[in-house]
Amino acid sequence: MEKRGVRAPSISDVFAVPRAVWRARRALDRGDLGGARELVGPLLETYGGVTFIRKLAAEVLYASADPLSAASFFEQVAKKRPDDRAVVVGLVASYAALDRAGDARRSAARLPEDVDVRLALAWAELVAKGGDPARGEAIVAALASDGELQRSRERIGMHRALAAIVAARQSDNGALRGRLREAEGELRRLRAPDRAFLAYLCGIALRTEAVEEARTMFGLAIEASPDSVGAALARRERARLS
Repeated sequence: MEKRGVRAPSISDVFAVPRAVWRARRALDRGDLGGARELVGPLLETYGGVTFIRKLAAEVLYASADPLSAASFFEQVAKKRPDDRAVVVGLVASYAALDRAGDARRSAARLPEDVDVRLALAWAELVAKGGDPARGEAIVAALASDGELQRSRERIGMHRALAAIVAARQSDNGALRGRLREAEGELRRLRAPDRAFLAYLCGIALRTEAVEEARTMFGLAIEASPDSVGAALARRERARLS
């Protein structure tokens, strides 16, 4: 999915573009990552200079396992919308997926109190290269009492998996198993791409002390949504176990 020459708009675009954007957004929300990419590709080719098209493309690229391209588009959009919540969350998550904790930290400074920004930053600090695990642990602890966390099953699941990673770092096997049971309890309630990402995080929590369990969890992530960012990250981590 790349931007090419931009043609002149026509009157038909008044109806066609909103419809295509709606369909792409709907496909993304359903977890139909291939369908979302197919719909966003022509939009980006024709209207690549339009900010909201770039934002949608960034979200689709991240979800479908291209965090490098996603980060590039998010950075472009951030120049015009520096406080756009979805853009900041996307930047932090993209850099976390790219193993670039420093860039994730820089991006998170735009909206440091947002619950999803904090979750993504905790992931970066705990897992990505250059992360500050102590800072990640502090974020996870502080989020436990954040009322916004309870508004989303995805947030709850991610927080429980991050708490499991913290427990693993502290060699607290009882807490690790407890947090993993809680996180795994959310798996069946989530969309396939979210299940894949949560299973990837659970695998991270297991990779030091229970390698075969981690390998199994990474396999579950890949099976849940093969084209998702969670599956791509799971493949990367599973290869590192070999």
